[in-house]
Amino acid sequence: MDGACAPLHKPEDEDIAVDMTTASALRRLRLVSAPEAVSFLVLIVCSVLKRTTEFNAVPVVGMIHGVLFMIYILFWAIAWYFAKWSLKRAALYAVLSVLPAGGFWAERMLRQEVEAGVIAARARQEGVVSK
Repeated sequence: MDGACAPLHKPEDEDIAVDMTTASALRRLRLVSAPEAVSFLVLIVCSVLKRTTEFNAVPVVGMIHGVLFMIYILFWAIAWYFAKWSLKRAALYAVLSVLPAGGFWAERMLRQEVEAGVIAARARQEGVVSK
């Protein structure tokens, strides 16, 4: 196997079951991560255009990105609390928020984490796995 289909990460606990509050917190973080990443990339483009042309959208795009970043950090803290992430995993999502395309990776990883947790919760509920 060439690893092309391998997941981005493996959950630290193979049998993670999430309740609705945790799934909701992870979903909110996932939903804000991609727009935050897009706004960061647009802000970089606007910064370059400001220095090379007369076009200056940095104040507007900077404000939008700042608000999205603050929402990301708020949702990150809430998700960390409810998901009971290790410091390593929480730090990973924090670092991804300051990388230009890190929000896209965070969105994909969070989607996989929620799906794995929901599957584990359903398996426990149906009695397929013991608690």
